Amino acid sequence: MSNSNLLRIFFIILPILVSSRVDETLKRYIKVGSLQSHFSAYGSERAWNNTYYEGLIWPADYLYQDNSVIKRTWIATKNFTDDQGYLWGHYGVYLLLSDNQVGTSIFPMELYQIAKFMPPTVYVDGTDINSFYNAQIDSVNSEIPSDRIVVNRVNTSMGLTMERRIFAFSQQYHDNYFIKVFTFTNTGNTDWDDEIELTSDLDGVVAGWGTRYSLPRETGNRLDGQQSWGKNSWVTIRGEDYADNYLMPITEDDPSPQWLRSVFQWYGRSATVSQVNTIGGPYYQGNGRLMSPHHAGMGVIHVDMDWGDSTNDIHQPLFMGWHAGDTYPSIGSLSPSAEPSMANLYDMLSGIPFLGLGGAERIDEIAMGDPSSDTYLNHNIKPFDMHNDAGGMNAMVTYGPFDIPHGESVTIVEVEGINGINRTMCEEIGLEWDKGSPPFILPDGSETANKDIFKNSWVFTGKDSILKTFGRAYRNYNSGFQIPSPPLPPPLFDVQSGGDRIFLKWEPSGTEFESSFSGYEIWRAPGKADTIYTQVYSGAKGTYSFDDLTAKRGISYYYYIQSVSNGSNNQSGELNPTGPLKSSRFYTKTSKPAYLRRKSGDALRDIRIVPNPYHIAAKDYQYTGEKDKIMFLNIPGQCDIRVFTERGDLIHHISHNDGSGDEAWNLVTSGRQVVAPGIYLAHILVSSNILSIDQENVIIRKGDSRVLKFAVIR
Repeated sequence: MSNSNLLRIFFIILPILVSSRVDETLKRYIKVGSLQSHFSAYGSERAWNNTYYEGLIWPADYLYQDNSVIKRTWIATKNFTDDQGYLWGHYGVYLLLSDNQVGTSIFPMELYQIAKFMPPTVYVDGTDINSFYNAQIDSVNSEIPSDRIVVNRVNTSMGLTMERRIFAFSQQYHDNYFIKVFTFTNTGNTDWDDEIELTSDLDGVVAGWGTRYSLPRETGNRLDGQQSWGKNSWVTIRGEDYADNYLMPITEDDPSPQWLRSVFQWYGRSATVSQVNTIGGPYYQGNGRLMSPHHAGMGVIHVDMDWGDSTNDIHQPLFMGWHAGDTYPSIGSLSPSAEPSMANLYDMLSGIPFLGLGGAERIDEIAMGDPSSDTYLNHNIKPFDMHNDAGGMNAMVTYGPFDIPHGESVTIVEVEGINGINRTMCEEIGLEWDKGSPPFILPDGSETANKDIFKNSWVFTGKDSILKTFGRAYRNYNSGFQIPSPPLPPPLFDVQSGGDRIFLKWEPSGTEFESSFSGYEIWRAPGKADTIYTQVYSGAKGTYSFDDLTAKRGISYYYYIQSVSNGSNNQSGELNPTGPLKSSRFYTKTSKPAYLRRKSGDALRDIRIVPNPYHIAAKDYQYTGEKDKIMFLNIPGQCDIRVFTERGDLIHHISHNDGSGDEAWNLVTSGRQVVAPGIYLAHILVSSNILSIDQENVIIRKGDSRVLKFAVIR
């Protein structure tokens, strides 16, 4: 199927939602795969949410994996006459969430999300944990070729309308990238209303974006506080020889071709931490785990030759490289005085590095040599030494120039993805780097005595991993989005805490009737949601409940259920590895814990505080994955628990009313302070009469109380 026919099908099957404008702050979240993010109504993304940089979360199984910082999007043209009749030599717009852009240069018109099916409802002890993100879905269409499509349309003051369509997949070999289809149409509409202000052709249109990745938020938090905005990110370029190789097949035997047009970033040496080699973000103050194996970036899939020819232009993009993140042309006001700035912007988008601070060269290889050499693997050059920009280094890609007659369009297709070694390998390699002794085993099986070369060699396997990601997206798009589909997840997953077990129930998958459907798997993690899960159930269709009898009292448990195929619909190996496929774990993954509940205590003398004393040195032997946790056990089902210091100061209050005999506390006061070492008093006051099992006799009366003493040792 040709790309032009493919795009026509996309336009036919998607609903047309008519609107005059949308709030520029509106977002839509995609959370179906291991890469999760939001997309903004104004046509680009700045990740700052007034607390941290959010978005492009990979792997989404774990906390603090946000990789997004900012995407700066610009469009420029030449010889442009605006709606006031003024002739500009150069004219540009900046897709930015700001008062001097929104409503002046850019006009957000649409933002909505389409789902292929309504996502499952997931309950934990009666709480619907998916309700917020399910509300982000604007329509359901079973005919769309991906799990989700986000559609975004923005008019601009030059009369060029940009539409983005973001395609997301949950299939396990394709869930770490987004395919983005950009269509630039000369509508002549320069504002929010339907009136067409301009009818002239646009001359020499260039468009592009600079994107900076933090790689990821955890590294910035724990290492130096500066990587949070991507200050230590390097840029790697591939695919300058795309035109010589684009007819070469991409296969699973050779999945990572170096000729794919792409630019991506990875975490380099810190500008401030000098005592260790920081490539890969090793948690050197802790267990050595590599916090930043991430390679994040963009790949070019398709660029129209021009408005009348949808053939892939093998000589695009116009520019691919990097520029210093905080050094770029200011658009200025929309007055003749801004013309020099507009000319500078046009030059930058055309590949003339603004103020000499950008380039199309492989900047990392110019600085450090061949990526397989020891000088590259063990380099001491900081990205900041090269870009000298407090904001960091941006990955940059631009397209054009295009002459676009009134009413005509050009289309660009990109993939944005993230990949790298998995969490288990990050822990193993980081521990070996931190505590091991030579020889160290390299990815190719050879040995080295240098622990940094060992660590960095494994981190840099992420270069092939991200190219594999781009290669799969490239094949997916060019196949007409014909990747094998996983089975649908169960439409309902219900987890209930019990007294001697945890009850799990689900409804049948909508694809049980298919011959490829095999059954269901349930996976469980103790203590916290962002950790390693182990399988606790596997069964065929026809059974829709499972009682977890192996759960231990006092431990919080998290679950997800997956529908599993037998692999009969995934045998060709053309678009991904063969074998069974599973519905995405993220559709049913619980974010609220379930646990074994004791029955309500029937005597105040039986109340216990565990552990007592609490000793921080024994935190790994108490409640798995939940440091600073103590339990009040055998308490009445309805009671108030007040915690006092030894001198009588009230520091925390818990209203316990779930009817069980258990209550947990994380040793954080009502004022959000961690409890200091010392002796504490817990006053348990019964708030309702507690009845016997037959409900005929009062066994503990409202107003009864008991005081217990416990110790905290740090």
